[in-house]
Amino acid sequence: MEDSTSAAHSGRIVGVLAVAGIVAALMQTLVVPLIGELPRLLHTSASNASWTVTATLLAGAVATPVIGRLGDLYGKRRMLLVCSVPLIAGSVVCALAGSVIPMIVGRGLQGVGMGMVPLGISALRELLPPQRLGSAIALISSSMGIGGALGLPVAAAVAENASWRALFWGSAALSALVAVLIWKLVPPTPAQASGRFDLVGALGLGTGLVCLLLGVSKGADWGWTSGTTLGLLAAALLVLMVWGWWELRSGDPLVDLRVTARPQVLLTNAASVVVGFAMYAQALIVPQLLQLPEATGYGLGQSMLAAGLWMAPSGLMMMAVSPLGARLSAARGPKVTLCAGSLVIALGYGSSTVLMGSAWGLMIVTCICSVGVALAYGTMPALIMSAVPPSETAAANGFNTLMRSIGTAVSAAVVGVVLAQMTTTLGGYTLPSEDGFRAGMLIGCGVAFLAALITLAIPVRPAASASRQVAPAEPKAASLT
Repeated sequence: MEDSTSAAHSGRIVGVLAVAGIVAALMQTLVVPLIGELPRLLHTSASNASWTVTATLLAGAVATPVIGRLGDLYGKRRMLLVCSVPLIAGSVVCALAGSVIPMIVGRGLQGVGMGMVPLGISALRELLPPQRLGSAIALISSSMGIGGALGLPVAAAVAENASWRALFWGSAALSALVAVLIWKLVPPTPAQASGRFDLVGALGLGTGLVCLLLGVSKGADWGWTSGTTLGLLAAALLVLMVWGWWELRSGDPLVDLRVTARPQVLLTNAASVVVGFAMYAQALIVPQLLQLPEATGYGLGQSMLAAGLWMAPSGLMMMAVSPLGARLSAARGPKVTLCAGSLVIALGYGSSTVLMGSAWGLMIVTCICSVGVALAYGTMPALIMSAVPPSETAAANGFNTLMRSIGTAVSAAVVGVVLAQMTTTLGGYTLPSEDGFRAGMLIGCGVAFLAALITLAIPVRPAASASRQVAPAEPKAASLT
């Protein structure tokens, strides 16, 4: 036991789990440089090609809470290894794809690997000594943003200088390496929960989320008042209501809604949705500003590779700031760190009013926003885990990650509507206007302030009190599971 808590051993565990999270998050931006070329490469339409992005979002959102619950039931390390299988398989399927259907299937399999992030965070509670837990949680929680930011320039560089298939062969090799590292360096973690897996609950949640996220992410393409969009959103509402009824009556719920309804958990999840929205808005706006032609008067005429390189420092900032966020949480509490992170995100968006005219300025905007995201994302798991029993840490973290994903999906829809409505014409092409981009940035600023207000309402107990509250909750959880 002494060896397992040594500094070197702890460092290896954290390093492996952080790399696993970064590799899983890389899959989100892997095809972004290829989006314009995929219709030609796969002999399909642009609309069909867009499903290569949507499939990853849907699969990740549906799989994450399910994998979290399985991690509680069967052990986090075992499920981390299981998650590496679809990452590898999906990458190979994409590398071999000659048409759009296998590419979509492969991208969906890659999305399943996103479950590695909440599993890794939850495993830390069992594998590390308390004094190392805060900084490790902050780093791994931020790996979602780090992987997404670093993935864009890496993918663009490979796509410009090698075959597009090399992207997926490379991701397969990275995923296999992660699996080996987990197998060799991460100790086994025993199951923390008992009971059966709630298959009905998993199917219900999956169906509801697919309807919700499809309606939100495709609403702009299909029309927000179209029968398809409204039907999907209505179906999502109905299915999720029935799912909630089932979960409250199940002896082995997929998600214990009574625990989720605790004010600290509920408000942290609400803040996660809003922070997810705020995080993603600038990720949609800045690349477009960097790449639009200079003839527009506000575009900066950068290539995809150059745009990715301008945005890469934001990922490095997240990595650098994560330990500082852990120290702030240790000194002032995680609630203060989450509020500070939200305000820093708002500051980043606010700075865009004077920095939007140059690539250097936009790099500063993304770096400030990423500092805020690192602070906010790094502290959410601490707030969640201090309010739930050990038998539900992976499920609760998986649900929290789902809330962030819903926030990013809603952000994409809202920003997409704003940019589609506020346009200008150049050379016969309709493009988002400068006012549209500024409006999107202001929305991000306002939403970040809203996240700070929600955070102020989170009722956080002192650490000692929280630990006393968790203990008596375990027998109740055991009776449900």
